[in-house]
Amino acid sequence: MSEQRLIELEIKIAYQEDLLQELNKIIAQQQHQILLLEKTCQLLHERMNSFRLENNDEGNEQPPHY
Repeated sequence: MSEQRLIELEIKIAYQEDLLQELNKIIAQQQHQILLLEKTCQLLHERMNSFRLENNDEGNEQPPHY
């Protein structure tokens, strides 16, 4: 293998390593965002259920004029 070919391969590997590190950073950020969104969805779901339960309790009571 010629020295020029070896240098070209080393340059390509260096670029690929940089790209791989950048992609890993992006994936880690996206995973963090996904976890935050899942937590937000869970909290919203719990709040909706609590509002639903509160409204059901109030709906079963008779109005004050009865």
